[in-house]
This record gives sequence, structure tokens and C-alpha cells, in this order.
Amino acid sequence: MHRRQLLIAGGSLLALSACASNGMSMNGADAPSAASLAEEARIARAVLPAQTPRAELLQPWTGPYDGVPPWDKVTAPKLREAMIEAMDLARADVAAVANNPEPPTFANTMVAIELWGAPLDRIVNIYSVMTGNIGGEAYDAVDTEMSPLLSAFFDEINFNEPLFQRVKTVADNADAMGLSAQQKRLAERSRDSFIRSGANLDAAGKAELGRINTALSTAFTRFGQRVVADENTWTVIPNEAGVAGLPASNKAAAAAAARSRNLQGWVIVNTRSDVDPFLTFADDRALREQVWRKFVNRGDNGGANDTNAIIAEIVALRDQRAKLLGYRNHAELRMQDTMAKTPAAAMSLMNRVWAPAKARVAEEVADMKALAGFDIEPWDYLYFAEKVRKAKYDLDQNELKPYFELNAVRAGSFAMAERLYGFEFRPLAKGTVPTFHPDVEVYELYDKPTGRLIGLYYVDDYARPGKRSGAWMTTYRSFSTLDGSKAILGSNNNNFTKAEPGQPVLISLDDAETLFHEFGHTLHYYSSNVTYPSYGNTPRDFVEYPSQVHEHWVLSRPILDGFLKHNETGQPMPQALVDKVQAASTFNQGYATVSYLSSALVDMDLHTQATPPTDIDAFEKASLERYGMPKEIVMRHRLPQFNHLFTSDAYSAGYYSYLWSETMDADTWAYFEESGDVFNPEIAGRFKSIMLAPGNTTDRAEAYRAFRGRDPDVAALLKVRGFPTN
Repeated sequence: MHRRQLLIAGGSLLALSACASNGMSMNGADAPSAASLAEEARIARAVLPAQTPRAELLQPWTGPYDGVPPWDKVTAPKLREAMIEAMDLARADVAAVANNPEPPTFANTMVAIELWGAPLDRIVNIYSVMTGNIGGEAYDAVDTEMSPLLSAFFDEINFNEPLFQRVKTVADNADAMGLSAQQKRLAERSRDSFIRSGANLDAAGKAELGRINTALSTAFTRFGQRVVADENTWTVIPNEAGVAGLPASNKAAAAAAARSRNLQGWVIVNTRSDVDPFLTFADDRALREQVWRKFVNRGDNGGANDTNAIIAEIVALRDQRAKLLGYRNHAELRMQDTMAKTPAAAMSLMNRVWAPAKARVAEEVADMKALAGFDIEPWDYLYFAEKVRKAKYDLDQNELKPYFELNAVRAGSFAMAERLYGFEFRPLAKGTVPTFHPDVEVYELYDKPTGRLIGLYYVDDYARPGKRSGAWMTTYRSFSTLDGSKAILGSNNNNFTKAEPGQPVLISLDDAETLFHEFGHTLHYYSSNVTYPSYGNTPRDFVEYPSQVHEHWVLSRPILDGFLKHNETGQPMPQALVDKVQAASTFNQGYATVSYLSSALVDMDLHTQATPPTDIDAFEKASLERYGMPKEIVMRHRLPQFNHLFTSDAYSAGYYSYLWSETMDADTWAYFEESGDVFNPEIAGRFKSIMLAPGNTTDRAEAYRAFRGRDPDVAALLKVRGFPTN
């Protein structure tokens, strides 16, 4: 995440945990020369006050690689102290720009905004890691205190009338000032962001918006902490019969989870990485139901961790904010700066896919029922789908798992990056730089053709108490030519189950694709070559596109042959097994699509209501009934645990973005396949230079047309999922 997103757009600190930027390539034909950029920076820095932070964690980062985060010095009290001081320092920067007696220019206003708040930028990145990757009581307390303070701080900036007027003057007079297309776009986007954040409201309106934003930030924090608390629960299985059917690696992990909690037997932790394998392989139907119910009812148990009242509060506040700003609903407000632009456009794509997905579910259920001999319930779906897969395609997921040892998958992802983009990853010896947890591994990243260091890549693979669930990418320091070509610092974060010492960590094909997905975010932002830092961030419904397209390379033959070898025999996956996987690639796509898309549809439904619902469970049920949700499937993310929607505004009215991005991703993969070489160097070079490197320097829809020669074809998406394309 970059401070520009914080100090202009406002919003939650976790909003961009998949996003940031650097690399080398084109960043637009009208990019300023080095000399003119240096002069812009000189003028801007002359506006900003000289500052000497007092707090230890606010000091400029020192050490190798242009300085690295001081993870070894971080404590909750130090973090709190630094956050408070950083906001004060940033206030001084804001005041200097806003109250500058000189007439507003691009350099003394827009470039100064691009450069302000460096101490806050550093500490916010540390804050997001310590509260998201580490967590626990002490950091939760800091998060609870800081969230409303940060929200109020952002509102101070967005409501600063002299500052807004300076930005508006530059944007409104861009042509008269002779600004380049890049400069004009930056100024206009900043002006529009201020307006969407309440800059045009009167004093009473700003006060009301400030109240709403502060209340939302507090609610976001409470929601996230309650979901984490519910995910820190587990199901104890006392007898070995209860884990019958589980692969040996999953049984061993469940036994290790029990021992780590001083319990006898086996433990299934209430997270997806533990629950999905259990639902897929465990033979005990009653235990599958027990584990399933515990998982899907996270945040919905009526106890101390129940989130329904918080959700009702959040959607009501969002509705108030949208109407205060002149929009009919929250979705309309949130989609102003997206590729889709309107809820109707997003709904049109979702509806195009929803009907064939439901039809496919009916076929899948019929196949499973014929095998099971009874009606399929949600806790049966994955289990009997696996049985059908074995019967139809002679494909057993347990047959695949030995080929996906975690270190080998990681090495395969590195090989993909090298072959496509010339990136070379080199492991860094433990202790060379500080890390925020002993499990974290660090790599140097080089541009192989030139030998230029691009940055450091931190990997945090394993689940732990206090760590938020899921997988994500974070950037600690982004790239821009304005800021200087410093080493990029970022991380991929997963929640794989740790194996016993000395044992391999075997993950599923789905997990391997998730790893490549998050690594795709890394490749996007480490490829970036933008002039102004703000351009490192792209629209929400674009940002998942580079990550999703990289999933396709997992099963490419060069990656399989070179890296994904059987962990015992050392042999690459035989083509016959690959053929089975590819033949079955559209298998169970009804389930996969409906479980995801139902969450996206309910998200959009929730945030387009004229009157926000107060009974969240009842709304979820009614919404699913309106869409005709198959009874055998539950939403991938039910509302009571939907972190994407309720720990920030980031994906609210935006969960559709995965499908929007997948349309481009499927069309891009078809481009590679049609060339006859999925590592086609010419296409890879154009993809990097047109789609990855420029960030948001130009409109992303126009960029896609420049790359592909046309708009993306939704038929490619339907084909990938095995749905009819007519």
C-alpha cells in the first residue's frame, strides 16, 4: 500500500494488502525527463518542512537494500507511539502544502502531495503487518485505538479546504498550465478523489461524514477481530476412525495441531486450509457436518464473536455516507473509480455466468447423488465430488499432492517469473535482514539480463494464532522514479499448515494455484515502472487480473518437468496424469463458480438496497433465494465472516472484481495458448510493458485494447469454466 492511497483517498489500512509497485519498462510516452522530474522534486521538497522524528520506529530504514524494516525492534507500545507521532508529522506536511503562499503549480502541490508523509508511510506498513500477520491481544489493542484516530486524520486531509482548492486549481487548469497527459490525469484523479471523500460538503456535512468514517473504522476493526477469534477455535477428533480417509499428510498435520494445543487425538482448526481437506476426504459424514457447521457459522453463533449487529451497523453507515455524498447507494459510490463503472455493468457480467453455473451444479449434484444414494448436503459436496472425479476421470487428488511440495512449488513460481520476465530470485541467508517472524524467508530479486537488483521478497507461508486468514500480497516500499530507484520490499502471505520437523509440506493443486496467484500480485508490482507513486495503484477490478492469469502456468510442462516432481520418486508428473487433470479441469466448476459468485451477488445486492437491512441473516437468506442459490452449496464467504467486505471498504460492492479480472485473465491466457507457446517471449514482453509496468498511468481498459487489440472476450472465461459460450 502506498501513502498516497491513505492521504488522498482515505480508507482502511488493510484495503490494499494485495497491492503496491516496481521494475523497469515503459511508463508512458509523455513521462518527464530525468532533469525535469528532478526539478519537480526539488520544488516539492522545498515546500515540505524538515522533520526529525523522535520515535524509534519512525527513523529512516537503515541497513542494506536502501534500508529495510526494523522488524526486530517492533513492539506494540513502540508501534502505538510511532503511529501517533507519524500523524502529527504528516499534519505538518499537509499544512505546508495547503498554506503555501505561492500560487498552486503541479510541482508545489501535486508533486509535494506525492512526496509527503514518508514517516507515516513507513510505520503504516509495519502496522498492517503486525496487526495482520502477528495479531494477538497487544496488537489488537493498538489496532482498536488507532483505527478511529487514523480515520479522523484522513478526514482532516480530505476536508482541508485550502488543500482541496489548490488541487482543484491545478486540475481545472491543467491545459492552461501545459501539463502532460500523465500530469493532468494525476491532478484530475486527485481532485475527483477529494470530491468523493467529501471535499465539496459544507461544514455540517463534513462533520457528519467524519462521524460516519470514524464509526466505520471502529466497526471494521471489531469485525475483523471477532472473525479471527472464531477462526482460532477447532474441532477435536479423539479417535482415529474420525480421520479415516484423510491423506497421511493431513492426518499428520491434524495430529501436530492437537499436540501443539496439549490435546489428545487430532485437531481440525476452524480455517479453510484445514476444513476443506477434511470435507474432501474424511469418511465420517457426521464429523464432516460438525466441522462444516463450525466453519460456515463463524461470526454467526450469537455469542461474543457474533458479527451480525456489526454488519448491520456498517451497511447503515455506508448508506448514510453514500447519500450524504450524493449517490443512491454505497455500490454507486464505490464503483466510480473502477473499470466496470456501474453496478449494472458488474451485474450484467455476473448474470451472464450465473445461469450456466447453476445449470452445471444441477448436473454435478445428479452425478453425486447417483453415487451416494441419498440427497447431497453442503457437507457432502466436496467429498462426493472427489468420488465422482475419481470415477469419471480416474483422478485422485491424493495422487497429485506428492507433486506439490511447498518449496518445489515456490521454485516453480520463480522459474515462471524468470522465463516470462527475466526475474531471478536468490535466497537470502537467515539473519541477513530482520523478519517479523522466524518462519519468514527472504529472497533477493534481480533483473537477470542486466544484473540490476529490483528488491527483496519476504515469504510468510504458515498459519498461526492471531494471523488473519487467507492469502495476500503486501508491499513495504514501492517504486517510482520520483522517489528514486530504491529496492522494492514486499511479501506474499499464506496460511498453509506447517508439517512436523523434517517432513515435507504437501499442498493441493488448488493451494499451488493460490501461491501462483499471490505471486502474480508480486510480479505485477515488482514490474512497475511509474513516475509518480500514486500510479502504482490500479482499480480494484483490475488488480486481480495479473494475479489470476499467473495461475495458469502451474501445470505448464516446463514447470512440471523442472520443479513439480514427486517428493519421493523425484520423477516429474507423467503426461497421462496431466491429461487427466486437464480433462477434469472443468470438473466441479459449477460448485466453484456458484460458491464464489453467490458471495459477489449478495455483496452487490446488499450494497444497492434503498433501505439497508437490519437482520443480516434474514437478508442473506432472502437474497440467495432471489438468485435461486442451489441448496447443496453455501456461499464461499457468508456475510458474518466476509472479511473482504467488512474489515475495510476495499472489496465492498467489489467482490465481483475477481470475475471481471478473470474475463481479462482467460482472454490473455487464450492469447498465449493460441500462439503455440505459453511462454511466448513477445507476448510476455508486451504483457509486462503494457499491462504490468505502467500501473494506472493510463486507463486500464485502453491499455488492454492496446495489448490484445480488442476488448476482452467473455467467451474465453466461459470456455475456461467449461460453460456454453453461445
